[in-house]
Amino acid sequence: MTSAQPIETSASLLPPIGMGPMSVLVVEDQDSVRAALVGELRHAGVSDVLEAPNGDVALHLFKLRRPDLVLLDIRLPGNDGYWVAQQMRMAEPGDWTPIIFLSGLDNDLDVWRGIEAGGDDYLVKPVKPIVLVAKLRAMRRLLDMRRRLVGLTEELHLANQRLNEMVEVDALTGLVNRRGFDRILHSEIIAARRDGTPLTLMLCDLDHFKRYNDTAGHVRGDGCLKEVARVLHEVCVRPRDVASRYGGEEFALILPSTPRSGAMTFARALGQLLRTRAIAHPDSPLGDVLTLSGGITTCVPDENTSAEGMIMRADQALYAAKAQGRDRFFSFEMQLDTVEQRPG
Repeated sequence: MTSAQPIETSASLLPPIGMGPMSVLVVEDQDSVRAALVGELRHAGVSDVLEAPNGDVALHLFKLRRPDLVLLDIRLPGNDGYWVAQQMRMAEPGDWTPIIFLSGLDNDLDVWRGIEAGGDDYLVKPVKPIVLVAKLRAMRRLLDMRRRLVGLTEELHLANQRLNEMVEVDALTGLVNRRGFDRILHSEIIAARRDGTPLTLMLCDLDHFKRYNDTAGHVRGDGCLKEVARVLHEVCVRPRDVASRYGGEEFALILPSTPRSGAMTFARALGQLLRTRAIAHPDSPLGDVLTLSGGITTCVPDENTSAEGMIMRADQALYAAKAQGRDRFFSFEMQLDTVEQRPG
């Protein structure tokens, strides 16, 4: 530790900076020097001033309060200011807090070591108030610029998120569209493979929907699709369950952490809910209300599992359900369809 002269106060009549909220951490082991620095900072308009007499206290306050600026003495008891600066940089990965070193020594090596340790500027003690105020003004401008950039970045992120949500939503039904379905299925396969959990995919097709459109017209057909979408949305009660419009009158359901038995239970519940809604079908060979057929595939994904493979298996099961009379779900993995469990 080296002795230091008191800070000059002849410039204390300088007007306050007039800055907005700003917090400064002063790390200085000499009480008189630290008190003088704090006084000058308060006179300059800094209302939130933190004080630390050594590196340990400084690091604690830095992590706890995250100041906007650090004035850091090089010569400290125990670990020196260079070490403290390095620890501060390690404590804020991806972030940045300006650090100005203070020292009674004025040589190129000190400046170089300070910058290498993570410092941004250097002041020689005793610090002239007019110089301190100038540095505060400069750091304040950098802080304001950074805050604006952070704000713009967050706004851009939210805008991109909203845009992605918009391009992955089916305009008619409000469900996830085919683009969103492809992305989500791929992501859930990766997650299920990593966690060793079962993943279920259902492909659903409205029975004889062409006859619906031919008889009732496409406007009523669109209204029917919207009603079916509401039913699918209601049955997807878990946060990661996804209902999507796969195309035309086809829908797809992605059900993470759902084993085969759970998939068939889900399918029976969906079929029962649709029958309860009793959406009229003006020309169905199966009766007066709209029905659907579905194909189910369930697996615990491994390295050979792909979205294309799961879609193909679910599509084959869907065709099997249609071949067996429609108005049912079928799963090759269980060799079972939902008709077997219907009440007589």
